[in-house]
Amino acid sequence: MDKKVIYLDHAATTATRPEVLEAMLPYFTENYGNPSSIYELGSKNKQIVTESREIIGKALGTDAQNIYFTAGGSEADNWALVAAAEAFKNKGNHIITSKIEHHAILHTCEYLEKERGFEVTYVDVDEHGILKLDELKKAIRPTTILITVMFANNEIGTIQPVKEIGVIAHEHGILFHTDAVQAFGQIPIDVDAMNIDMLSGSGHKLNGPKGIGFLYIRKGVKIRSFIHGGAQERKRRAGTENVPGIVGLGKAVEIAVRTMDERIKKETELRDYLIGRILKEIPYTRLNGDSEKRLPNNANFSFQFIEGESLLIMLDMAGICGSSGSACTSGSLDPSHVLLAIGLPHEIAHGSLRLTLGEDNTKEEMDYVVEKVKGIVERLRSMSPLYEDFIKKN
Repeated sequence: MDKKVIYLDHAATTATRPEVLEAMLPYFTENYGNPSSIYELGSKNKQIVTESREIIGKALGTDAQNIYFTAGGSEADNWALVAAAEAFKNKGNHIITSKIEHHAILHTCEYLEKERGFEVTYVDVDEHGILKLDELKKAIRPTTILITVMFANNEIGTIQPVKEIGVIAHEHGILFHTDAVQAFGQIPIDVDAMNIDMLSGSGHKLNGPKGIGFLYIRKGVKIRSFIHGGAQERKRRAGTENVPGIVGLGKAVEIAVRTMDERIKKETELRDYLIGRILKEIPYTRLNGDSEKRLPNNANFSFQFIEGESLLIMLDMAGICGSSGSACTSGSLDPSHVLLAIGLPHEIAHGSLRLTLGEDNTKEEMDYVVEKVKGIVERLRSMSPLYEDFIKKN
């Protein structure tokens, strides 16, 4: 088993399914026409793009015409925020978000503050990572034009009260955007029932290809294009369509929707088994995120008296791929902003491990992972003067 790679970083990216790759391949070679062309080689591709749009729209409970393809989740987040800010700047200059958003949101908010003169309120979350709705209500001003809160957190897996946030936004005539990159394809989402005006999604989080995503924009929401040039995506997003990527995304979404109930059941059982063993067998360990309102495949732990980076390196040597947080900040030495926002002190936040499962992971793999984590944590703690002092005092 030591030689086998156990992949437990599905929140960072996933393998493209063989069926998805198979669906994409003809659009690189035989069916290579530009969808904007009038001849058959191109117009056929326009139809396949429409079919993928319909699959995604159906998955969200909306019309296909409300789906706009992008190069990924980060572009979709940037588009939603910047275009909304521009479109409604005459109404107001205030945006509300949470302290635990993905950096595609946080850095875009920072840009709007520093470069465009907008004001942003960053609302607190509780110790489980759930947005404080009373604080959200208090943060609303007459000048608030947008609320953007992620559907589910990419690090600790906590699922937000999205429907309630949408109700609050709409009661005040405010647009509501949600970054659903981690949630789309993993759990059911209905944009109308959940009062969502804009939603970002990405292909590579659900066994689709990288470099493709989408932004859902509710009909009637008047925001402008983000990339200027041609008239593609109904004049809202210029650039020749990434037909192979769009086909791959459509196929991945179709499979994700079809297999969702079965995957949720399997991944939740495996996740709970993994969490149960680690919390029971490794002392001075805590689970980060809500125990119930969390993504089916997410387990995030903090181990006292160790450095998460050392743990990751030693797990990699044992053939286990995990992470300490968002893949987009893996080069940073700072502790996770998400773990700090839920109230963890720096020294505990530094000892975090995120394990995110996929449908092919097994119980045997979880047993192997637990044994390896146990051994590595023991070894790292044996070298820690802080742990030695703690044991002496206790």
